[in-house]
Amino acid sequence: MAKISMIGAGSWGTALSVVLHNNGHEVTVWSALEPEITMLKEHHEQVEKLPGVKLPEDMVFTTDIELAVRGQDMLVLAVPSPFTRNTAKTMAPYVSEGQLIVSVAKGIEEDTLMTLSQIIKEEIPQCEVAVLCGPSHAEEVGIGLPTTLVAGAKKKSTAELVQNTFMNETLRIYTSPDMLGMEIGASLKNVIALAAGMADGMGYGDNAKAALITRGVAEMGRLALAMGANFETLSGLTGMGDLIVTCESKHSRNRKAGMLMGQGYTMQEAMDEVKMVVEGVFSAKAAIELAAKYQVSMPIVEQVNAVLFHDKSAKEAVKDLMLRNKKVEHDDLAWQE
Repeated sequence: MAKISMIGAGSWGTALSVVLHNNGHEVTVWSALEPEITMLKEHHEQVEKLPGVKLPEDMVFTTDIELAVRGQDMLVLAVPSPFTRNTAKTMAPYVSEGQLIVSVAKGIEEDTLMTLSQIIKEEIPQCEVAVLCGPSHAEEVGIGLPTTLVAGAKKKSTAELVQNTFMNETLRIYTSPDMLGMEIGASLKNVIALAAGMADGMGYGDNAKAALITRGVAEMGRLALAMGANFETLSGLTGMGDLIVTCESKHSRNRKAGMLMGQGYTMQEAMDEVKMVVEGVFSAKAAIELAAKYQVSMPIVEQVNAVLFHDKSAKEAVKDLMLRNKKVEHDDLAWQE
């Protein structure tokens, strides 16, 4: 049994807390929000973000970051990506040398273009960092529906430790050394899912959705290769797998926000309606800046940015995607004649 703290009490942090407790670990849940902790103590349920998933009576809930961090065997950082840096700064004084932090949020920092694991390591240099991601909605993990994730780390032993800690009969964990590829896929799939949602909101059907998913993987893969990651990672669970579930699921907040924008909502109106952090909105600017930095063509990401931040209609964005210059599908395939 390990002593594990969940830093963040949203839907994903809550669902993973249940998994860890069911696996026999001693779990503490931290939130900076006093009303959120009061709710968890009183109801043993994340009433607002994960209703119906009951939390065990012996789970500890606290707003005391020192209590949550100091002396724990593992820290799981589950706050939304825009809050990762400030939360890491708050944690830093209490993190011991070599203490393991597992990042389970998804995003790229807009100002620095850093992944979340890079942010954590910059703010807490004494820690060891791993990532855990894949096609997973909290609503399903929380009630024990079969799910697969990938644990990524620089050291094989660290990835295997995360694998052994989380894996059970309903949650299968693979391992990978390609943290960069995993985090690129986990972040950029949210941007592509906004586009898929817009297509749904305009009633464009399954053909358009399949095209967005497939060409989205191509864009993510091009950027991953340019940044030094592996394309195989983008064709796996943390790339293609996560993209499919985020573009298709009724639980996807990015798809829902995109659908609303496809129906004429502004970006802010859509975010207000979803009532949870829409990670793709925060990753979209970073994605287009990375594309420019690494000289990678990302037309879907470009059009999503135009809709989000430059008052372009979703209908015009789709039209411009369809009428781009003619291309071959795969540049590296040779013609026989």
